[in-house]
Amino acid sequence: MKKHLFRVFTMLVCIVAILGTSILSGCSGTGKSKHDTVKLTLNEVAHSIFYAPMYVAIQEGYFQEEGIDLTLVTGFGADKTMTAVLSGEAEIGFMGPETTVYAYNEGAKDYVINFAQLTQRAGNFLVAREEMPDFTWDDLKGKEVLGGRKGGMPEMIFEYILRQNGIDPKTDLIIDQSIDFGSTAAAFSGGKGDFSVEFEPGATSLELEGSGYVAASLGVDSGYVPYTAFSAKAEYIEKNPEIIQKFTNALQKGINYVQNHTPEEITKVIAPQFKETDAETLTAIVTRYYEQDTWKENLIFEESSFELLLDVLSDSGELTAEPPYEKLVDTSFAQKAVKK
Repeated sequence: MKKHLFRVFTMLVCIVAILGTSILSGCSGTGKSKHDTVKLTLNEVAHSIFYAPMYVAIQEGYFQEEGIDLTLVTGFGADKTMTAVLSGEAEIGFMGPETTVYAYNEGAKDYVINFAQLTQRAGNFLVAREEMPDFTWDDLKGKEVLGGRKGGMPEMIFEYILRQNGIDPKTDLIIDQSIDFGSTAAAFSGGKGDFSVEFEPGATSLELEGSGYVAASLGVDSGYVPYTAFSAKAEYIEKNPEIIQKFTNALQKGINYVQNHTPEEITKVIAPQFKETDAETLTAIVTRYYEQDTWKENLIFEESSFELLLDVLSDSGELTAEPPYEKLVDTSFAQKAVKK
């Protein structure tokens, strides 16, 4: 009888031990249950190789490591991305931070705050119809250039460079802003304009088909500018700081990867995001962005960058009031991500 009771007792101890191990493994930092995973929608302004570190974070599973089930949606324009964030269709928006200034100045009740800056240079290029190794910005005088949307960062940076070089965007040349984003390369290839301001892969594609040649990099000529940033509504950040922190941690891992790998290695990782682009073209584009120091080493949106943004907006006549840096930028998450 005693032996029987001892065997029963031993079995019960083993069962409790097994259950305890299962429970602990489910609660540990490395093992994540379904309840630990947070669904999150990110609306990006465009799907571009320009944003390589973000796609590295997606492809390398960094968001999953942080317990985030990410859905990526392309807004096709900063205005559309902002609308998605304000309406609640997306928790996080990725766009030019000028849009957050516009929303704040227009009196948005739950305004949008920038919490992570990804790119520090403009990502577009000036494409000419022929090779111009000795190009200067004065070559644009009297010419027609296919530009970007009024009030958008691509167009404002272009005009900023013109003014820095003593050229009046309104009188010294013709800037055609009537063509939709993403359609300028086709229009230029079809004979429209003398020059075109192009993102990748538009610039490289025009070169490969012999329809155009990169004459200048707006990213190099404009210097360091806060071109794109991640943002969310103030209320969402206040209620979900842990989620914003995990999201930022994943992004920083993507930044770290890009900083420590070659363009060829980066290309292999992000290739599934750009199946329509062949490996040679993709590598050429990544290399071009890599060599001009496009991506920040961290995601901290410095005050000096914000002030430069306001200068660009003011210079373009798009700034109605100067919102305080503390209202539209929160660097706490990026700072913690760097230290992690």
